Amino acid sequence: RFPRQRAPRSPASGHERASGTETTSRRGRGRLGLRASFVLAVAAGAAFAAAAPPRGWWPLVPLGVAMWVLALRGRTLRQRAGIGAATGLVWFSSSLYWLSDFAVAGYLAVTVVETALLVAVACAVPGSTPGRPWHGWWAVPALLMLLDAAQTAFPFSGFPLPALVLSQLDGPFADAAPVGGSLLVTGLAAAAGAGLAATITATGRQRVVVLAATLAGSVAIPPVGAAVAAATTTATGRLDTAIVQGGGPRGLRAVFTDPQDTADRHLAVARDITASPDLVLFPENVIPSRGPVIGGPNDRAVAELARRLAAPVIAGVTETQGSGFRNAALLWDARGQQTGRYEKEHRVPFGEYIPGRALLEKVTDLTALVPRDAIVGDGTAALDVAGRRLGVVISYEVLFADRVREAVRAGGELVLVPTNASSYVTDDVPSIEVAAARLRALESARSVIQAAPTGYSAVVDPDGTVRALSPLGDPALLREPVTLRTGLTPYTRLGDGPYIILAAAAVAVAWLPAARRRGRIVGSPRPAER
Repeated sequence: RFPRQRAPRSPASGHERASGTETTSRRGRGRLGLRASFVLAVAAGAAFAAAAPPRGWWPLVPLGVAMWVLALRGRTLRQRAGIGAATGLVWFSSSLYWLSDFAVAGYLAVTVVETALLVAVACAVPGSTPGRPWHGWWAVPALLMLLDAAQTAFPFSGFPLPALVLSQLDGPFADAAPVGGSLLVTGLAAAAGAGLAATITATGRQRVVVLAATLAGSVAIPPVGAAVAAATTTATGRLDTAIVQGGGPRGLRAVFTDPQDTADRHLAVARDITASPDLVLFPENVIPSRGPVIGGPNDRAVAELARRLAAPVIAGVTETQGSGFRNAALLWDARGQQTGRYEKEHRVPFGEYIPGRALLEKVTDLTALVPRDAIVGDGTAALDVAGRRLGVVISYEVLFADRVREAVRAGGELVLVPTNASSYVTDDVPSIEVAAARLRALESARSVIQAAPTGYSAVVDPDGTVRALSPLGDPALLREPVTLRTGLTPYTRLGDGPYIILAAAAVAVAWLPAARRRGRIVGSPRPAER
């Protein structure tokens, strides 16, 4: 006679909410428990660190992104922040550990800053709606693209050494660099991982669509880059180059060495050059001078070498000036005359200058290791060498695509990179520089020649292939013909701007369902009281 009444459903207990053990209907189909999410977050950070140079295990980036997407799925804002912190601390503390040999305080500070950037990325991933498809997965690749862009600008005018893209040079996604540079390469690698995670969590027709889109992007887009590079640039000849590596001890700061010993070692190796190459390239910082180098003993020694070989010589020169110093690449022509000069514009923080020096001098002895600040250079990143226009960037600058784009847009037919990573004990930084040189070669479809005092010196072809590589620490002389090219790839013309806009738009679209839901909740009328 009386209708059966259902007992009211009790809400999930506080323990369930905190531990992530809510019922499937509350948390959304397939969402992991909170503990499992943090395990995946740590594993993702380890994968990103293991993928970095010198290992270059590129498949670990898509795998790490897949784990990260699964960890973030269905999590609250606070939980996403914690997941980002867990991933970032593992990733950056591992991949940047080499910094501790240089400055422990700097290592800790950079790890915290980079982790904070990743936390911001995790917080920007849209949350999920119970009973509705989760669109946040496609925001993750776009947000990692924006992280890549942020790392080239912040902190201290950019610190892109832990960028995911540097692990991708031996993978298929790097071939897209002539079209979209590092941002597109990062986006494709991350999209492959995010698509894998979405395929795992999707059902039925949705799974087929996601899988098909992921495979299409991973397989079809990268080969387009090689075709575009070939169509937009033209080979104009070859250049016989000689790259001088003097060798010597590694892991010593410049203040603890005699700079003239470095110059003498390089000049000794250069005596073994035979015939007449088209160009001789010395590394960064190997020709020291108190005041302008012109007229000094090292100027005379390099000029004599140029005249003996009847070949132009480009060498990295350090000139003291007042309380600072100039870091330049100087050109001696075949007659031994100085005819060109490029001064480094993008300085290394805590390596070539001390940010906030006046304050830090009161609390640390770090300034004793960098007693002088480098003077910022000014000029176009190119030199005219025997009728050829050659781009030139110095050391740290090869990590920044805008410096190489300036060199190539100014007419550079190849890119020269005099560098110096002798202060570092491990091979992490030399390997990172080679990876960056390969990426810049792909983006611009230019050969890249790198000379380092203790390695790695390298010759990189326009397709990113390393044709010659020196050993670390030993004297070496690389003699290689390199291809010259003219023309501009789409990325060299457009830069990162279009891809930053596209990434931001993708994030906005992923947030639309949450924004609409919030709008309905805010705008809905309050129920009338009975």
